[in-house]
Amino acid sequence: MAGGGRSRGGLTSKIHLACDGQGRPLAFLVTAGNRNDCTQAETVIGLIRVTHPGPGRPRTRPDHVVADKGYSARTFRAYLRRRGIKATIPEGIDQLAGRKRRRERPCGFDKQAYRRRNAVERCFHRLKQWRGIATRYDKRPDRYLAAVTLAGTLIWLDT
Repeated sequence: MAGGGRSRGGLTSKIHLACDGQGRPLAFLVTAGNRNDCTQAETVIGLIRVTHPGPGRPRTRPDHVVADKGYSARTFRAYLRRRGIKATIPEGIDQLAGRKRRRERPCGFDKQAYRRRNAVERCFHRLKQWRGIATRYDKRPDRYLAAVTLAGTLIWLDT
């Protein structure tokens, strides 16, 4: 885990998060604030481990990924296709222009499925209700990750 990234305001950090359809965190990663979302997406999905009662391995692959334009990278889409995961990610204007220039058709986009993306925003909202997470009182990255882990655990216990 990286420390804080430089910005005009000082050191910043970013929480990369995967959650279920009910807004409960499944996996997260804390990085420097200047890290791009799509570069960390594969790592976050690789951290998902959902155990179930009884014998068997934990589930590590979601059925569907709904993400915003920040995750619309060719490499991430290829990663999801290789793993057999359906994706609902809108394409950026530059990507649409490139596809038009190459005379390719745009990726399919399901507006109804994209509405479920608010589960991630609700999860972030619940995490940021903790003042220490919202303002990042802890300057050490390991302690900040511990606070996010504790808040995520309490979100699971609350539901």
